[in-house]
Amino acid sequence: MSIFLTDFARARLFPRESRRNTIQDCTPEAFERHLNEVAPLAVLDGYAPFCKLHVHRNWTSTRCLAVPITDDNRHLLRSEYEARTREELPVLVRWFEGIDPPVADYLIVILYDREQLAKEGTHIDADWGVVGCMYTAEPVETPMAPITMMRNALGVEEGGSGVPMDRKAYLHSVEFWRTHANWRG
Repeated sequence: MSIFLTDFARARLFPRESRRNTIQDCTPEAFERHLNEVAPLAVLDGYAPFCKLHVHRNWTSTRCLAVPITDDNRHLLRSEYEARTREELPVLVRWFEGIDPPVADYLIVILYDREQLAKEGTHIDADWGVVGCMYTAEPVETPMAPITMMRNALGVEEGGSGVPMDRKAYLHSVEFWRTHANWRG
């Protein structure tokens, strides 16, 4: 099985201007090589048949991305309408500024198969393409953000995958993200 780091994931995980909330101490090339050479601790089913999650022990100094919201840090929450790419519609997102989360114990790599990536306009020679990565304290999936589920349901033309909304998964996601937020640094 071969894995390719897509341009979409490369821009988000390894931005031109380094940020503290992205993958640390690793180049995109070394990241891709590691995924191809080191077997994951576990392979989890993703939200659709074309999606798999590879659980790896964190070999970097990358920090946990989702942080619990508490009375002590609530004042550090920020929000803005943003799009991940120029083609996508902006959506409301929120994040912490000014916090220092712990180093993640796991990197959970989000993979789409070649056929799905082709449907979304990304053609690769590998079997799987990286579309994202979760940085977590536990070897379990962080629920997809509710807005990401909505974008996916809107279809490929709006930056999603075309997977219909799953009400139960959406409500589970809301419960998690009601009490957690990502951070930026």
